[in-house]
Amino acid sequence: MRQMFFLLMLFSFNFLHAQQYVFPGSWEGKWQGDMQWHQTGKDTAVIVKMKLNIEKTDSAGVWNWQLVYGADETDSRPYKLIQKDEKGIHWVIDELSGIVLDQYRVAGKLCGVFTVMNSTILNSYWMEGDHLIVEFYSIGCKPISTTGKGNDEIPFVDSYRVGSYQKAVLTRVK
Repeated sequence: MRQMFFLLMLFSFNFLHAQQYVFPGSWEGKWQGDMQWHQTGKDTAVIVKMKLNIEKTDSAGVWNWQLVYGADETDSRPYKLIQKDEKGIHWVIDELSGIVLDQYRVAGKLCGVFTVMNSTILNSYWMEGDHLIVEFYSIGCKPISTTGKGNDEIPFVDSYRVGSYQKAVLTRVK
């Protein structure tokens, strides 16, 4: 009997732990915090207020995904998060302007890469405890150097300039 109770408790704990970060349902809510924007070559970060509002819509597989920047909240970006496959691995963020950014669930994170105006942006969103973490890397899209020999043993390798890094630790407020 005690073994049965232990197995039931273990199963319940594992089930609850696995359900804790079900995406995107457990991410729903209003999130806010400070984003630190580190620019290459600068010693101090620029601090920007950031909000992310995630809300289920009436449409299957579609969530409102609103980014808001600045203390005055004038930089509001109302997007849609849309599920693209049955397994919930491929998603897109539709900026509702003709721009649609592909995103993928990898290791519990929502990740994407896109290039705009000579910069490649790598973004990641993930849950860590009670926080939603957001990271953006801005990388020059043209290589700054190419090294290697260009053969099967030592291929050519391109290196790129990292222009900035942004990180926000957001707390759910509703």
